[in-house]
Amino acid sequence: MYSMLIDRPLYLDRLIAWKDKHLVKIITGVRRSGKSTLFKIYQNYLLSSGVQPEQIINLNMEDPEYTELLDWQKLYRKINSRLLPDKKNYIFLDEIQNVKDFQRAADGLFIKENVDLYLTGSNSKFQSGEWATLLAGRYLELHILPLSFKEYISVTGRENLPQKFTAYLENSSFPQSLEFTEKQDIKNYLQGIYNTIVLKDVMENKQIKNAGRLERVIKFMADNIGNISSIKKITDTLTAAGTEKIYAPLVENYLDAFCDSYILYKLNRYDIKGKNLLKTLDKYYLVDLGLRYFLLGNQPADRGRLLENIVYLELRRRGYKTYVGKVNIFVPETGKVKTTEVDFVAEGVNETQYYQVADSVTDKKTLQRELRSLEAIPDHNPKILLTMDFWPPTSHNGIKQVNILDWLLD
Repeated sequence: MYSMLIDRPLYLDRLIAWKDKHLVKIITGVRRSGKSTLFKIYQNYLLSSGVQPEQIINLNMEDPEYTELLDWQKLYRKINSRLLPDKKNYIFLDEIQNVKDFQRAADGLFIKENVDLYLTGSNSKFQSGEWATLLAGRYLELHILPLSFKEYISVTGRENLPQKFTAYLENSSFPQSLEFTEKQDIKNYLQGIYNTIVLKDVMENKQIKNAGRLERVIKFMADNIGNISSIKKITDTLTAAGTEKIYAPLVENYLDAFCDSYILYKLNRYDIKGKNLLKTLDKYYLVDLGLRYFLLGNQPADRGRLLENIVYLELRRRGYKTYVGKVNIFVPETGKVKTTEVDFVAEGVNETQYYQVADSVTDKKTLQRELRSLEAIPDHNPKILLTMDFWPPTSHNGIKQVNILDWLLD
């Protein structure tokens, strides 16, 4: 059992770099991903660097103690009354989307030169509309995910890495899940997260009434992570498998709601040769694979797609903008050209990288198939094949083959 604050250096270093910059710092992410804990860690850093306790104001807008402050004017007046006029004030407002018209209070605080403002939110709606217009170009976003495998190992230890990785996949990557040792306790914990996200961040915000239909959609998506999907295909499959017809606009609304609450992430397809985004056939990944096991039990899964999910989340942590790549390849066996996919096109600040993910490529035909997509890419950006095979990093005509665990712990 682990109950200490888990260091999140990837995120903490960014907040330290942003300290005292006259921009609003917005921390987003799914519930229980560690946003409030990051606030605590960062506040400890501030105190250790000479900031006095009275310079820090920390309010969680889901705490019943602050119910009266859910009115933006009352919130603003309360904070304004506590500001120290001759010192920098560090203001932390957790789950700010619960405050109606919160953007007005935030803007009023932002314009004060002695305020450094930090906000968190568990859904993307608070970054749209009037808010985005009001602070356009005046905020920085830090998106937090549950624990990376590297962070997980920093707590649980580096021995027996393959077994640890299996536990990481099957139990949960949510930080607090490490406080439990029994599978049933972890399941109960995930039940609480799921209920809160579905009831509060999905049904309430999107005014959805039918919880059963909503659960059918999320279970389908959990069972199809990493598969190319279309709204029509999802709709037709659910209608055929269910007792009631479900309509495409409804499915689209549900998927938008799950993405808004950060329980699902949607990847667009990208034509690598034409260098343009495609409007159809996207992929979806779950924020935590433990939720898949919670929703589907021990239902069999393609391990390769589970690994894809892990790689996608890690690329996002590392700051890459990620797409599913489309490329045309020549198939010698048939003598024809066909369209296939590259698992990830990862755009960074300085370069683009291409990734193919597979459980194992010890079979020669499997290796050839996985390499073929990368070989068809016409540019010379780095191309990486990630697998669970345990052998030293190797190269196939410039395509690096790397073990996934080594890559995750790099």
